[in-house]
Amino acid sequence: MQAPPQRTDRHRVRRHPERAAYDRERLYAVLDAAFLAHVAFVVDGQPFAIPMLHARDGERVLLHGSVSSRLLAALAGGAPCCLAVTVLDGLVLARSQFAHSVNYRSAVVFGRAVEVTDPDDKARCLWRLTDRIVPGRAADSRPADDGELAGTRVLAVSIEDASVKVRSGGPRDHEADLALPHWTGVVPLALSHGIPQPAPGSESIPLPAYLAPSTDP
Repeated sequence: MQAPPQRTDRHRVRRHPERAAYDRERLYAVLDAAFLAHVAFVVDGQPFAIPMLHARDGERVLLHGSVSSRLLAALAGGAPCCLAVTVLDGLVLARSQFAHSVNYRSAVVFGRAVEVTDPDDKARCLWRLTDRIVPGRAADSRPADDGELAGTRVLAVSIEDASVKVRSGGPRDHEADLALPHWTGVVPLALSHGIPQPAPGSESIPLPAYLAPSTDP
């Protein structure tokens, strides 16, 4: 069993600690449920936060971008970074404006990015990133060639310290508001694929099975 990420003062959940978790199982579940990570770091005293697609690869989080990016070069140089992901599950509508909230799953990871330079590992990481966004797509597309690999920077962020925070359930109305005649409840939210739209030249190619509409109820 994997040891949980360390719980340190730099990221111990203080606000609503009952919603916090620090074990890897729940951390990985949130990372795997999210597509977009906001990666924060400091360069020459200036804070930056960049939204980036990500994929978890075991105990590391994969990122990628252009080799010409000055900010990615700073990350690749070992600058400490903080990576945050959030999945919104619902809008929580209470009787009072103060008690409105959202249901969510979030994770914050502290670590340092290391550039992946081994060509085979780099190609595998890009395959993993592709397949994470659309499962089955990596095998149904051309892998990066040598020129594309050379023009792409792949980073792996080790998980040094992390926490998860989750809010679920309905509104927490104040007892004095329970008799108010306002609708209250949860409006579920979910990210889902729409109807695939073929690009010119692909109209005659059958839709891949991995893009077919889900038959789940």
